[in-house]
Amino acid sequence: MTSSPDHAEELSVVARRVAETAAHHVRVRRSELFAPWGTRSDDTAVSAKSTPTDPVTVADTETESLVRELLQEQRPGDAILGEEEGGSVDVPDGVRWVVDPIDGTVNFLYGIPAYAVSVAAQIDGRSVAGAVVDVAREITYWAWSGGGSYACAGSEQGPIGTPIRLRANSIDDVSLALVATGFAYNASRRAQQGRLMAELLPRVRDLRRIGAGALDLCMVASGAVDAHIEHGLSPWDWAAGGLIAAEAGARVVLPPADSRSSEGDATIAAAPGIAVDFLAVLDEIGATGALPE
Repeated sequence: MTSSPDHAEELSVVARRVAETAAHHVRVRRSELFAPWGTRSDDTAVSAKSTPTDPVTVADTETESLVRELLQEQRPGDAILGEEEGGSVDVPDGVRWVVDPIDGTVNFLYGIPAYAVSVAAQIDGRSVAGAVVDVAREITYWAWSGGGSYACAGSEQGPIGTPIRLRANSIDDVSLALVATGFAYNASRRAQQGRLMAELLPRVRDLRRIGAGALDLCMVASGAVDAHIEHGLSPWDWAAGGLIAAEAGARVVLPPADSRSSEGDATIAAAPGIAVDFLAVLDEIGATGALPE
């Protein structure tokens, strides 16, 4: 099944509407569950997933349920793959929505203002529309295949101001690149990632660890960073952000649509002027291959 530009734009409208509604829920629940400056000792609000350092909050599960309800109302019959409630990673016929209710849960838990809601529509395993809402800053990023990437400030009442079309930075010297990265919850993979970043750091301007892969990719799109590299992201981490970065002109390398985090594939995005050199540096230090757990 293929998607026309008009169909992709229609899907982006759904993705944006759903993501912004979900982001409002996340924003409200943050103030209800946790102290503004950090966490509360409310054990009922938080539990662990893959490791003791991989938390899930009641807001994560509530928000994914809300997103699923909204998508089922607006797009009945479409498949849904979400971080919390799952779904088949096999690529279905038709549209599949890929959902991260809170990307950056650790930041959300601690009150660090860098967490997002991500909603993407895929056809044949390829993202054709998506939206990422930076919850704390109330900024929505969105894109559709062939239509470009955009950002707009928003509020509970809707968008504020004129949407801005995004373009990745025009940097052409990889040694001046500001690079976003992230680390896994699995201790073995973290050790591998640490060694790779130690080799990468002297070759670029600096590294940033924001703690939300979807936001990292949107930051490449907006020019807030020049590149991004991380191993072991799940489809819901990159499905919307990867499209947003690509539609902003970045060179993007994504895991297969049916990938699993445990396989450790690399997610890479780079401004076009440094893409060839950045990928060459990553290849030289062994960072373009997978880092299995």
